Amino acid sequence: MTSPLPSSVSPSWSNVTSHLNPNKTTCDENESFKYWAYTITYSIVFPIGFISNFIALYVFFRLTSKKTANTVFMSNLAISDAGFSLTLPFRLVYYFRGWEWDFPDWLCRWCVFSFYVNLYTSVLFLTGLSVLRYIAVVHPIKAKSVVTRRRASLACLGIWIFVSCLSSPFLFQGTIDREKKLRCFEPENDKSWMRIFILNYVGIFFGFLIPFITILACYGCIMCKLVLGGKMGNKKRNTRTMYLIAVVMCSFLVCFLPYHVARTVHLHARVSEKPCEVIEMLLRVLVITLCTASSNSCFNPLLYYFAGENFRSTIRRRSDRRTVSSFRQSGNQSFRMRISDTWDSMRRQKYQSPQKSP
Repeated sequence: MTSPLPSSVSPSWSNVTSHLNPNKTTCDENESFKYWAYTITYSIVFPIGFISNFIALYVFFRLTSKKTANTVFMSNLAISDAGFSLTLPFRLVYYFRGWEWDFPDWLCRWCVFSFYVNLYTSVLFLTGLSVLRYIAVVHPIKAKSVVTRRRASLACLGIWIFVSCLSSPFLFQGTIDREKKLRCFEPENDKSWMRIFILNYVGIFFGFLIPFITILACYGCIMCKLVLGGKMGNKKRNTRTMYLIAVVMCSFLVCFLPYHVARTVHLHARVSEKPCEVIEMLLRVLVITLCTASSNSCFNPLLYYFAGENFRSTIRRRSDRRTVSSFRQSGNQSFRMRISDTWDSMRRQKYQSPQKSP
């Protein structure tokens, strides 16, 4: 049976080393591993990320009456994840078609752009949530005057603009004609390679290193405050804080940190022309970490449910209302059925009772 796998290089950061110089010796890459890793991952991430984040958006915008600064950051995070999940079907079709792009050129550019916008807006929105929780726990008196919905909205708008500007170079590279096929997610020449190599460090510094240090500092201060405060703090607020710390740290340690390390090491191995065995091993690691980085959109709804101030209570109230409404409807129906049965019984007794003789 003919294999569906193409002979080209895989998409995203793991393919930036192909077609750099036709005179250089290129290493054979395991296309089967990359094919199954990407298709399986995105086939799982798409339905989970799409459904969970659109449910979250419905709760934030339609069901949540009391909106706070935390709600603003969480809703923007859900918008980022939902937007990225909408591009995954196009990636899956591209892989199933043997790395042949059948869609418009602008959509190829948008899919690449969307991946990095989602990646780094997620990092910065999580950082913003961590800063908000730091202010609420360590400086509770100042929190009411400092933290407002308007300032949170402006901060989110700034994050969108900042990340979009840094990711805009990915809009310059669209589809390319290679081996009689239109390819997407692949660099065109050495100039594209150098642009990606430089953007790697820009993304690490502004999109990961500074936010990660900020989060560690905030959580360190929060833990000191909770430990020194003992049982004096608000138990419900402290529980939400611990959930926030757990989910955010898992996202960074599982999704973001491994991907940035693997991406950087792989790029340097290619630049320094390491042996093919080393490059192929690093490529496998990079593919795995890219898949985990793409799955961060599935973890964020856990943050909304466990660490959100109003998200879980809103869902519970909605569920309780439906339960009460269903109970009332069933109760009213049962009451009407009992009345109807009683009336029918009285009518039967009236017509079936024996008449008195004259």
